[in-house]
Amino acid sequence: MAASSPFNPKSQYHVRSNSLPTRPHPLIQLCNTHLCRLGASDGTSSTSSSSSSISHKLSGLEDLHDCVDKLLLLPLTQKAFVQGRNEKWVDELLDGSLRLLDACSAAKDAVLHTKECAREVQSIIRTRRGGEGGLVSEVRKYLASRKVMKKAVSKALGNVKGVRTKCSVSSKDNETVALVGVLREVEAVTLAVFESLLSFTSGTKAGSKLSGWSLVSNLVMNSKKVGCDEEETDANEFAKVDAALQSLLCYDTEKSEQYNPQVENVRSELQKLELCVQDLEGRLEYIFRRLIKIRVSLLNILNN
Repeated sequence: MAASSPFNPKSQYHVRSNSLPTRPHPLIQLCNTHLCRLGASDGTSSTSSSSSSISHKLSGLEDLHDCVDKLLLLPLTQKAFVQGRNEKWVDELLDGSLRLLDACSAAKDAVLHTKECAREVQSIIRTRRGGEGGLVSEVRKYLASRKVMKKAVSKALGNVKGVRTKCSVSSKDNETVALVGVLREVEAVTLAVFESLLSFTSGTKAGSKLSGWSLVSNLVMNSKKVGCDEEETDANEFAKVDAALQSLLCYDTEKSEQYNPQVENVRSELQKLELCVQDLEGRLEYIFRRLIKIRVSLLNILNN
């Protein structure tokens, strides 16, 4: 009787296959792809304050949070949250989802507030209600309202830049570690985009040392060189309207021959702002609804 061989090819193959590193779920990989695209977009447009660059980033957020929404439906995701419901990283991600909603809400409010005020000025120009005095009065209201809005934006920016701790994940499961890592990155990147947007609505670049009002003053001082000065080239639609309206107030409305051209400049800049606001409003509304759905999904997972 032949001795049985101690070597078992099937057994050896089985052990070796178990030792292979497991790849993250395709949805986790897709989220990482969206994150990389947003990171590349931020790197190539960090010096740009154009509405197109902001719109591109918001479009990227739409895709990213669509992916996160699907990720939360996976059994592996729900299992990870249920098993870690008493760990700090779960509370951290829940708090993060609320921070994202607050930041998005602040951006929505800033855009909507400016939209409503701009429509009043447009209405005065179109109907000529109250004459030149009525227009000047409405312009002053707009600029005063914008000043209040910028204070609210400044506060929101402070909250966005608040310290965010990162608790360790005790799980040894690579899938859970990858999941938590990608959700943390989603929060960080989303907040960075909202920071850029909030700065955009106040008429400044993210990280700029100039306040929104200081930028407007600089633009007004150079209003006769439209399209030539660096400050005006870099200014976005919100800042250009602020500057055009501030410039309008610098003229004697009853005597200056340059008053009418200034009104036409205001009309032109308001039309550009209107198009910009329409795009931002639609994208922010979509992202806000998605953020609400994601937070509800997280709460449902933990409460079931």
